[in-house]
Amino acid sequence: MIRTVMVAALALACVSATAEARPRHYRAQPVNHCVETGTVLHPVCGSTSFSVEKINTSRSDRRGVPDRRVVATSFGGGGIVAYARTQIGNGAIYGRRNLWCARFMNYVLERTGYRGTGSDMARSFASYGRRISGPQVGAIAVMSRGRRGGHVGVVSGVDAHGNPIIISGNHNRRVAEAVYPRGRVYAYVMPAD
Repeated sequence: MIRTVMVAALALACVSATAEARPRHYRAQPVNHCVETGTVLHPVCGSTSFSVEKINTSRSDRRGVPDRRVVATSFGGGGIVAYARTQIGNGAIYGRRNLWCARFMNYVLERTGYRGTGSDMARSFASYGRRISGPQVGAIAVMSRGRRGGHVGVVSGVDAHGNPIIISGNHNRRVAEAVYPRGRVYAYVMPAD
């Protein structure tokens, strides 16, 4: 009886709350992921101090990204993540109109000084580089889509539940950063030198 009354009271409180008191659901926004690197030049922020600068990922700024290799940061494949982040929001500009996640991954690897697989198949990354046991920033995550093939992207973080946050091409027809269920990833690999 007490439990029913408490549930009813909680439901009434939630329904009667003003719009300002209710949780807001925001569209995903670009996140500042620059790291403090001391006296080392950060590849994206360009900072040589301990200050952290915001990465501007507006469409107009991405068009002017210089054609230079990005240096990996000290914690792994951070250069790959930083460069992939500059592409967020871009559509199928990597040579294909469909099934272009692997092409995007190869593009990012080549731009950051690594050799890719040269294949348009996501599963080609399962046997690429050095296999690791779990998500790590800069690792390549290879995912299954059942009979529909696979998907591939670079790990940019891990959420509170252990699910990888991945930047990938062809996510709703554009480059996007999103959380994927950890059970969907069947291989994590670090890029080959």
